[in-house]
Amino acid sequence: MAVGKTWRTDAHHRRFVASYSGGKDSSLALHLAMQTGEAVGLIVMLEEKGERSRSHGMPPELIAAQAESIGLPVLSAAATWDDYEEAFVQLLGRAKELGAEALVTGDLDMPEEGCWHDKVTKLAGLELGMPLWRMDHRRCVENFIELGFIAVVVTINLTLGMTEADLGRSMTREFVDELVGRGIDPCGEGGEFHTTVLDGPIFRKQVPVRRLAIVRDGDYTFLPLELDEAAWRQ
Repeated sequence: MAVGKTWRTDAHHRRFVASYSGGKDSSLALHLAMQTGEAVGLIVMLEEKGERSRSHGMPPELIAAQAESIGLPVLSAAATWDDYEEAFVQLLGRAKELGAEALVTGDLDMPEEGCWHDKVTKLAGLELGMPLWRMDHRRCVENFIELGFIAVVVTINLTLGMTEADLGRSMTREFVDELVGRGIDPCGEGGEFHTTVLDGPIFRKQVPVRRLAIVRDGDYTFLPLELDEAAWRQ
């Protein structure tokens, strides 16, 4: 009988680099991986101009503050979608030079065949660890909340049940109950929403932010955050 993938445990007792979006799933995966292994850095992909993160649209200053609070260096690259894979593999190579033996990601629903992260880790000669893989979505976000993480909703898709009033809301049990009641995946795995994490067990101190004016772009609405530099340096 064929043996299934062991991605949930393949980063155990290894040095690893984490693919980090700054959101709840990648933060929870990083926390879990740090219980059994040693993190050497965070990979953050930026859009082609280098002004925002590719996944959650976060400014580099806010990403740097998250990384500083976590106590890990950032390995980043600006890339278009056309050269994204090449740039990502190059960052994996840099992580390997720092001693990484595995890549950790916060993915829940990757297929066993055709998984992009499996492809790029093999190209770089690394193992793949996905601590959240195949975890029940509600249990995943409840675990995140129970551990004391603080995260706010910063991006929503208006066609998938979210409303502008959801922007800026914190991930709490009450909000999770409400999302489920509205027929929305509480992890946002269908692209319903994205979050930014500001504090939690992997953070040395909370990252202070200012909320900027809401931005609307077709089906999507965004709550831009910027680092409150004065409060951060106190």
